[in-house]
Amino acid sequence: MVYFTIDKVYYYIFGGNALEKLLITGKTPLKGEVTISGAKNAAVAILPATLLINGICTIENLPNISDVKISCKILEELGAKITWNSKNEITIDTRNVCCTNAPLDMTSKFRASYYLLGALLGRCKNAQVGMPGGCNLGARPIDQHIKGFEALGANVEVGQGKITASVKKLVGNSVYMDVVSVGATINVMLASVLAEGTTTIDNAAKEPHIVDVANFLNTMGADIRGAGTDMIKINGVKELKGNATYSVVPDQIEAGTFMLAAVASRGDIKIKNCITKHLEPITAKVIEMGGNVEEIGGDTLRVWCNKRPSKANIKTLPYPGFPTDLQPQIGVCLSIADGNSTINESIWESRFQYTEELNKMGAKITAQGKSAFFEGVKKLYGSPVCATDLRAGAALIIAGIIADGQTKISNLQYIDRGYENIEEKFRNLGAKIERINEEE
Repeated sequence: MVYFTIDKVYYYIFGGNALEKLLITGKTPLKGEVTISGAKNAAVAILPATLLINGICTIENLPNISDVKISCKILEELGAKITWNSKNEITIDTRNVCCTNAPLDMTSKFRASYYLLGALLGRCKNAQVGMPGGCNLGARPIDQHIKGFEALGANVEVGQGKITASVKKLVGNSVYMDVVSVGATINVMLASVLAEGTTTIDNAAKEPHIVDVANFLNTMGADIRGAGTDMIKINGVKELKGNATYSVVPDQIEAGTFMLAAVASRGDIKIKNCITKHLEPITAKVIEMGGNVEEIGGDTLRVWCNKRPSKANIKTLPYPGFPTDLQPQIGVCLSIADGNSTINESIWESRFQYTEELNKMGAKITAQGKSAFFEGVKKLYGSPVCATDLRAGAALIIAGIIADGQTKISNLQYIDRGYENIEEKFRNLGAKIERINEEE
């Protein structure tokens, strides 16, 4: 396999084209059914977690997205054998993993690559990974990851664009997170699964994908208790043997994206294969904006709205608060809401880049620091826009669907990182959306 520069990895390895754009013709109320894929944020942590297994396992309901594909390529570089049983299921054999140096050209542009640190440290007692990249959402420090590794006895060095960690023996310890961090919670959990003794993580993050990673590891033989609460206890075991099958949890953020698309477009969507409890923070805001939510059975929501959204104020918070990963999507709803709204972003300092793109479409949004003020307008207008990150890209798709005229979205590599077949799913709901190639 020949590797290209990392900016082209998504395209040349996985068959895409850097000149692809989404062309959307509005204005369309979305109607129909959509099935939610496996959770991106769970999958990109579960895949590195397989490195802790001295055996074979099968993972079902993997989202078919570029972040998953690049994760699998990295695992293969480290010595894992991966068989694709279908586009959403793999069997992975990690018995022959021997390399502890992840390919820097790939990991340095991939945010979830930092999970390789905890997994390799736990299995091999050594790890070298490029400084994580991903969407540019402002400062994303890894100090809590390092604090956790050091508490377990590891020596961690950061420099020359990489992180190196090593230890003679990992020993369980108490780790207090100074801030609630999803990534650090998962990474310390990974590193401590095979450690000697017991590790406790206090002030742990509680997101659904943390619970999913813990459930996966327990299925493979780990002893993790309390995931989903603010204190997680990990009793170290000698070995994870695998020989089991695990299905990734449905994607809470994808489900929320379609819920908000229904509100923005005055549509009527049945959202299938979702865990409704995970969506309660979004449901509350949908209802506040004038939408309707009906639970059908155990895993389906119907969301509809027949009027202009009402104003609302949003503050993003760690789970079970309103998720930062749905902030741009609800921003589209507020941009056309009846009245003035405010979003306060408490997680990422640069999450409001998308507001400049919405303003090109006729929105009236003033963003400053971690706050944005939305003066609702009656309609948006189609325009060439650029996805500035993964969730901003999803928001711009919704904006294009509700806008008058045509919208052309570039930088699709961001969108492809986290949404499986997104244009096909929207097209099945009635959207006029197609992927085109456009020469420079």
